[in-house]
Amino acid sequence: MSTTTNTPETMSAAVSCHCQEGTTPAPEGSPIIGLVGAPNSGKSTLFNALTGARVKMGNWPGTTVETSRGAWTAGGTVFDVIDFPGAYSLEPLSPDEELTRELLIERGESERPDLVIVVVDASSPARGLYIATELAEYPYRLLIVLTKMDVARSRGLDIDPEGIAEKLGIPTVAVDPRHRRNVEAVGTAVMEAMGRAPAITRPAGRIAHGTTCICLPGQATDPDCPCCNPVSAEHLTADDLAEVRFASIDQALDLASSSRPAPVSVSERIDRLALNPVAGPILFLAVMWCVFQITTTVAAPFQDGLESLVTGPLSDWARSLLSLVHLDRPLVEGLIVDGLIGGVGMVLTFAPLMALMFVCLAVLEDSGYMARAAVVTDRLMRAIGLPGKAFIPLVVGFGCNVPAISATRVLGSPRQRILTALLIPFTSCSARLTVYVMLAAVFFPGHAGTVVFAMYLISIALIVLTGLVLRHTLWRAMPSEPLVIDLPDYQWPVPRIALGVAWVRLKGFLQTAGGIIVATVTVVWLLQSIPVVGGYGIADEDLPTQDSAYGALSEAVAPVFTPAGFGSWSLTGPLITGFVAKEAVISTWAQTYDAADVTDDDAPERAASPLAAAIEKDFNDTSGGHALAAVWAYMIFLLAYTPCVATLGAQKREIGTKWMLFGLVVQLGAAWLLAVSTFQLVSAFL
Repeated sequence: MSTTTNTPETMSAAVSCHCQEGTTPAPEGSPIIGLVGAPNSGKSTLFNALTGARVKMGNWPGTTVETSRGAWTAGGTVFDVIDFPGAYSLEPLSPDEELTRELLIERGESERPDLVIVVVDASSPARGLYIATELAEYPYRLLIVLTKMDVARSRGLDIDPEGIAEKLGIPTVAVDPRHRRNVEAVGTAVMEAMGRAPAITRPAGRIAHGTTCICLPGQATDPDCPCCNPVSAEHLTADDLAEVRFASIDQALDLASSSRPAPVSVSERIDRLALNPVAGPILFLAVMWCVFQITTTVAAPFQDGLESLVTGPLSDWARSLLSLVHLDRPLVEGLIVDGLIGGVGMVLTFAPLMALMFVCLAVLEDSGYMARAAVVTDRLMRAIGLPGKAFIPLVVGFGCNVPAISATRVLGSPRQRILTALLIPFTSCSARLTVYVMLAAVFFPGHAGTVVFAMYLISIALIVLTGLVLRHTLWRAMPSEPLVIDLPDYQWPVPRIALGVAWVRLKGFLQTAGGIIVATVTVVWLLQSIPVVGGYGIADEDLPTQDSAYGALSEAVAPVFTPAGFGSWSLTGPLITGFVAKEAVISTWAQTYDAADVTDDDAPERAASPLAAAIEKDFNDTSGGHALAAVWAYMIFLLAYTPCVATLGAQKREIGTKWMLFGLVVQLGAAWLLAVSTFQLVSAFL
């Protein structure tokens, strides 16, 4: 490997970022550090501890695989740290691992990192050290970072970092990135390693590069070869190499670690319940029900306060400001107050709910429970022909479908990636949650949390049923795979980590939703300002929304949904804008009903706001008095039809245009059939 310092430009011409979080890129010419390690080793936690908020996410140029990179300063030197996808070894089984191998091994020497940090979970050291022994066969500056030393000790395992360093010939330090303890040791070790030239490490029992020697377990040493017996390299198999590497690791751990009997851990006792075939699923459903109860009840007062602020003082201040600068014309005031403030503000009132949801999920992830959820759902995954780790992208889909589709890269089989990417749009993303909560609060007061929870159960059932249909039609020969997953010990969530993760997700949601909603609100307002009947001018205050271009378009679509109980232009119009982004459904309602000047004179007390009253009246009128049946049909259609155009773009990128269009047709067809069936059945019994 070259001893010259690489630059970010040689590692990537331009990382195409779609999400940035306070990015402070490393200066041109900064040394590059590659961060590698097995999944769940603490690699990303260490990356965050090193780079802080100065992180940039993006797909690697020429690939669809996402990496993280950020600037880190140690010893007065700014490093460009790249968090490579998790990998157990350099023998790739998925696109993520293929990228890791390519960047570390297959690229030219001038394009490789200047130093590689291998993150190893000390509670399962053999698993993490394997990739270190592979990298030791190449001319790299290497550093091993041991994490989760406290977990290892709780399991009766004591590891000496200096002993590991001595036996493997690779500098080793131990840190606790979760609590930011001893992180400075990484900087010290990195600076020492950067002062040395790259070299091939030769621990006992490994291939000696440049020769045909290898030391297989059980062989006697040859006096002519100080480390091993001569063996023709061309006759070596992958199993031989793996055996040699594991022998090296075992020897190092035998000499650098000690074990003692450990009592039954708290994690083992909890898992007797959490992983029980019967009690486990019940516990999982109970946990998720609690999450939705917390988000819908605790957030309610904050939502009401924000809604009062948006519809009251904020709108009044905007009108006063427009009057002050002599812009209080119907055209401008309608766009600013009724459009942007009313539409965007209505969506922002759901920010407290989203924040609570993200905090709850971050706590579950940091505690280690989400890994158990994968085990609990493994039987369902295998029933539809997917491996248990397909649960990971599906769970991500309940936050946002776009990164979830990208996360299908962890699956090794192309057919499994296609099937999972087709099922992810049926996961109920957080954008849909805002609509569920609003409708549930209006039509099912006192039971909003249970109704939202039911929608997520329906989402899971829809995923399973669709998967079964696809497996028994398109992929009948696709075998199921057993779940192989590392279960981390349960741990108390770190507030800083949980709140940080929740903030990043909330900020991403607001940034993404904000831009889309502003554009959608503007387009909807323009369509509502264009008359399609005579007697009105552009942006006429007296123009009924139903007589605008928006109303005409909605009227044309409405008859399609008459059998589902919501064949009203004012209810189907938001579904059209919802195709762009589900967050736009509520903002479109706010614009539509405000323009229609609907009040709550005849609404029951539970519908406190004009918007809620208008929605309730609309559902009741268009359904022929079966409002509850129509609301269930509406929510199910919202759940099943295409989440947003960004999801379609992600599907096209990951599985191709043909499968993206196939999924679009399936989603629209299934959504319409389910909505009609729901309304007809529920209305027959209510």
